[in-house]
Amino acid sequence: MSCKISLNDKFFAPRQKGNLSSTIPSALARCKETGRLDAFKLQWKEGSSEVCPHIYWDSDVAKVMEGMAYVYNEAPEIGKKLEELVELVISAQQEDGYLNTHFTVCDQDKRWTNLFNCHELYCAGHLIEAAVAHFNATGKRNFLDAMCRYTDYICDTFGKNGIPGVPGHEELELALCKLYRATGNERYLEQAKLFVDRRGTEPNYFVEKEGVEPVLLKNRQAHIPVREQTEAVGHSVRAVYLYSGMADVAALTGDKELMAVCEKLFENISQKKMYISGGIGSSQMGEAFGHDLDLLPERSYAESCAAIGLIFFASRMLKALEKSLYADVIERAIFNGAISGLSLSGDKFFYSNLLECHKGSLNNGHVSYERQPWYRTSCCPTSYCRFLPQLGNFCYRVDKHRLSVDIPVAATVTSDDYSAKITSDYPYDGKITVEITKGGTFELAFRIPQWCRNYAVNIDTDVECRIKNGYWRCRKNWQAGEKVEFILDMPVEKVFSAAPANFGKVAICRGPLVYCLEMPTDGKLSPFGVRIPLNAEFTLENLDELLPGTKGLSCEALYGDLPEELYSTEKPQYRTEKITLVPYALWQNRGAAQMAVYLPFER
Repeated sequence: MSCKISLNDKFFAPRQKGNLSSTIPSALARCKETGRLDAFKLQWKEGSSEVCPHIYWDSDVAKVMEGMAYVYNEAPEIGKKLEELVELVISAQQEDGYLNTHFTVCDQDKRWTNLFNCHELYCAGHLIEAAVAHFNATGKRNFLDAMCRYTDYICDTFGKNGIPGVPGHEELELALCKLYRATGNERYLEQAKLFVDRRGTEPNYFVEKEGVEPVLLKNRQAHIPVREQTEAVGHSVRAVYLYSGMADVAALTGDKELMAVCEKLFENISQKKMYISGGIGSSQMGEAFGHDLDLLPERSYAESCAAIGLIFFASRMLKALEKSLYADVIERAIFNGAISGLSLSGDKFFYSNLLECHKGSLNNGHVSYERQPWYRTSCCPTSYCRFLPQLGNFCYRVDKHRLSVDIPVAATVTSDDYSAKITSDYPYDGKITVEITKGGTFELAFRIPQWCRNYAVNIDTDVECRIKNGYWRCRKNWQAGEKVEFILDMPVEKVFSAAPANFGKVAICRGPLVYCLEMPTDGKLSPFGVRIPLNAEFTLENLDELLPGTKGLSCEALYGDLPEELYSTEKPQYRTEKITLVPYALWQNRGAAQMAVYLPFER
């Protein structure tokens, strides 16, 4: 069944337009400037003054190409450039099918000798995803066939009778499942399952064959077999990519035991290890999950790729189990912790997404307090190229028998069997109208968000409706012109956290949006002098200078100037000041700023 989801809302649609005009072009320019594209020409020689292609460069190019494939039919110039890149990448493939620029020219005798660190299988996964996306967009098989050759070589190398290793950076598992869906070749699904089931088993390949210290295995989720894992640990991006692959394997094979493991891991993340923004990964050391409730706002590593990966994981769980709790997490992450990593200009990025920063905060590695044009490790900038075109698929799910409205931003949904127009000012307003523009017999399923305490549904016809797994559902023979109106109560809420670091503080949310207080770094006021009265009343305020239609939240708060000296015995004197909070995802688009999500409250 073919379908098209076109977003025309005020929050996501401008980002998708910016992807065409800014994000993809800027990423391509950076890949060219840094040698990532020319690496596929395989011209680097020992002793050359040029930089040897890095072990993960191929993945950066592949992610940009995947994004280009998703917009292939919207932007002819991008489509033309993609075809050139496809030919360039294919030209680097070796006779046996192998395709990796670093190990082809730099470490030719070290193929597969350092799976733990060297990203070979990770890069293969992203190239496969790009090839599948290209095939789906164009029907052309040149890239797909090349990656099937590479995958066949990988299956020969790592199959049941081959090297008993697994990816050090997971991602190939989910890519193999995508390739299986595109080709129907059972071998690819079997290899994905083998990688999943082999991980963490004894004798541990990383320890026995690569000399890795056992204490490091947790960072790669390879410390115990995956079916015994109940807690999300280690490198957060690696983890959610693995869990996405596990969910794919479980769904495609009907493995209920494995799916139950995915449920437990998801619960641990969402209930114990997820920031209010939907960000994950609290430790800069190892880019990893911390212990339960280890959610310090100023130390929130919360890598952009990790939030995007969490959305990938949650979307698979939602599709498999049809429970709204997964859509609730997608919504929280997609409106806050994922999109916050991208500037409104579309060409600057956060790698780490802090929930608090002040004048004394320092840039440190991938942690920056202003979005950057690029990072030496460029996984986050290139991830946005492929993430933005998929936003519609995270908001709506379409099949022959059901239209699922997971996130009701304004959009049109067109399929072979039926079509609909969704009108709303979501996420700033809770009134949503679903109008059937092409009739058919199907179920309309509308998620009632976790944050919504009260809602109403207005429908003209007298039909049987029900609530199941957090969705309002109505199945009937819909006629063109029929409408259903949903009204979601969207009050401002003061949210408290069980994380010790946030005790005595409050976060302000409205609907799916988390708000923050930002103040210019060069100004006299600081968000850290503010106290929010618990009885504060908020009013909506237009912030069109950010994005047209953006709504801020204003209230009267108590403000005390911070002491001029480092330590002082003088009690702060508080006065009343009007403050305006902005959607967290949009902070730091008006210049360098201090910012806080959690603010002290005054009884």
